Amino acid sequence: MDNNNNHQDIIDNPFFTRGCCAVPNPNTPGEVYKPSCAKLDSYNWLKDVNGNNKEEDFVEVRFKNSKKDFFKAPPGMGLETGDIVAVESSPGHDIGIVTLVGEIVRLQMNKKKFKLDPEQLKKIYRRARSSDIEKWISAVEEEEAGIFKTRKMAADLGLDMKVNDVEYQGDKTKAIFYYTAEDRVDFRELIKMMADRFKVRIEMRQIGARQEAARLGSIGSCGREACCVTWLTNFTSVTTNNARTQQLSLNPSKLAGQCGKLKCCLNYENDMYLEALNEFPANDIILKSKKGNAEFQKADVFKRIIWYSYMDDYASMMAIPLDKVYEIINMNKQGKLPPNIEDYAETTGQKTEYSNGADQDELNRFDEEFS
Repeated sequence: MDNNNNHQDIIDNPFFTRGCCAVPNPNTPGEVYKPSCAKLDSYNWLKDVNGNNKEEDFVEVRFKNSKKDFFKAPPGMGLETGDIVAVESSPGHDIGIVTLVGEIVRLQMNKKKFKLDPEQLKKIYRRARSSDIEKWISAVEEEEAGIFKTRKMAADLGLDMKVNDVEYQGDKTKAIFYYTAEDRVDFRELIKMMADRFKVRIEMRQIGARQEAARLGSIGSCGREACCVTWLTNFTSVTTNNARTQQLSLNPSKLAGQCGKLKCCLNYENDMYLEALNEFPANDIILKSKKGNAEFQKADVFKRIIWYSYMDDYASMMAIPLDKVYEIINMNKQGKLPPNIEDYAETTGQKTEYSNGADQDELNRFDEEFS
């Protein structure tokens, strides 16, 4: 029952994507931010280091979903993690939550290659007042309804686009709508209708399918929340070469995630496989014996076993340990031929014939579409 209540609290809390475990109270604004609630959780590993408590010029501030930025703080403000602040925006001001303070902010800025351009550097105006937070709450509570209204307007105009998310600025003067579309969309008429309906400045931003899944939330084939929903913020290109390296079946329906793109987790173990495969012989090396020549079929990287079959009998396969494979290769280099290959095999068996449902042309298109 408690778990169900917690889940319902998350559903009813529009500030959850901003790292708040509950709707902020204008009178006690700093009590709702919990790092564990936030996708972009930051851990200050310098917190207990002497000298880190000195006040720095910059702080890290988070907003909705994966949006974070660095701001210059006025001297003597004494900001702490969890403080709700009013920051400079264009136009007006926005409301965010301080996530990092102290020396570690500069390390984070260096890591993200943040440029200290005086023209682009934004500043913190003040700690959010009760009136600021009340307006912020009012703006955020209009976001969900705004999505559905905009979707209906886009459908009425016949626009081939999907509105995924909206983020209202803290002062309720601007709203950023995120959408996905296959082709270029002329939404000038839509923006006019939205500006007239919502009475705010409208900005449209197109995002990809991976970003859409991260914003909407999804469950992966592993049964857990998708990585992009919980912690992954930087998307690295994924291709079917990753699946080939890991000896996976090249089946698009199994390789694609909920977003329709190749699963991000195909990258996680790829470097380990590449490193392990450096110890394996090339796949085009033929093992020669008096009984016949055998060619590569597949490899089990972590068991360090390679499967071969005779070139005149592809149905029979032999699992040969890696050290035995090199023993045969060295014998062949010396001009020696073993009586047969199966004497070196741990197991032998019949090859199972099956179709993975995808020819090479389909896989090539899959690489282009889902990378």
